[in-house]
Amino acid sequence: MSGAESKVVCVTGASGYIASWLVKLLLQHGYTVKATVRDPNDPKKTEHLLALDGSFDSVVDGCEGVFIRHLLFITKSRIPRSCAEVQSIKRVVITSSMTAVAFNGEPLAPDVVIDETWFSNAAVCEKSKLWYMLSKTLAEEAAWKSAKENAIDMVAINPGLVIGPFLQPTLNSSVEAVLKLVNGAERFPNITYRWFDVRDVANAHILAFENPSASGRYCLVGRVMHSSEVMKILHELFPDLNLPEKCADNKPFVPIYLVSKERAESLGLNFTPVEVSLKDTVESLKEKNFLSV
Repeated sequence: MSGAESKVVCVTGASGYIASWLVKLLLQHGYTVKATVRDPNDPKKTEHLLALDGSFDSVVDGCEGVFIRHLLFITKSRIPRSCAEVQSIKRVVITSSMTAVAFNGEPLAPDVVIDETWFSNAAVCEKSKLWYMLSKTLAEEAAWKSAKENAIDMVAINPGLVIGPFLQPTLNSSVEAVLKLVNGAERFPNITYRWFDVRDVANAHILAFENPSASGRYCLVGRVMHSSEVMKILHELFPDLNLPEKCADNKPFVPIYLVSKERAESLGLNFTPVEVSLKDTVESLKEKNFLSV
């Protein structure tokens, strides 16, 4: 892809956590952004976007790239057809999830390395009643099917649990996971997290659009950690916070594992240390008055 000057791109679901950062970084890179939101009259959906310096418009006409944040668009809207029909569009970048990668029934352990060849198995997810994982898996499958049928050059970004500072005024589910750890909880959950920084996710989308050789899927996980290890880091970063000391149950800790960074690094992506991401997340929660302690 050529330089960003005067390029026009579309970001769907632009008011969300990742998409807000994507819009911000695109504008900083000199792009003109056409942003879609569910309700353009809702200030909670638009004020933080309109406060950014740059140019906005609507829909995909004249765009060179489309960033689809919510894969529901793949099956419930005309955007995929539009992407195929609008000749100016060179590439579509979708935001999928590691939940569409890691849940295939294979046991996870410290010596296991997950990479982009892994695909979550819908039958496994359904049998285990992993409904969120199932929805993400089916959505990405539908996206690849649509891209193939419509001859669309598509790249998928598969981030883990995304944290870091947030631009929107409302709380999203991934940052809420951190809030629950620091907001007076008595115990931490027996959970293993796949952490990744929101700013790196947004940057990965741009790199995937701009790099001509980008293709297929890109797993984005900076570090896999059990919540016990997360609490140690938070204790060091915020010694004044009332943080839980004990696990919620006495079961063996959910095992950690590895996620390959090779393809993500091939895009030129740098990984923000999880300590920085956690610190900035808590500081953002404080700034927006979500902490009660």
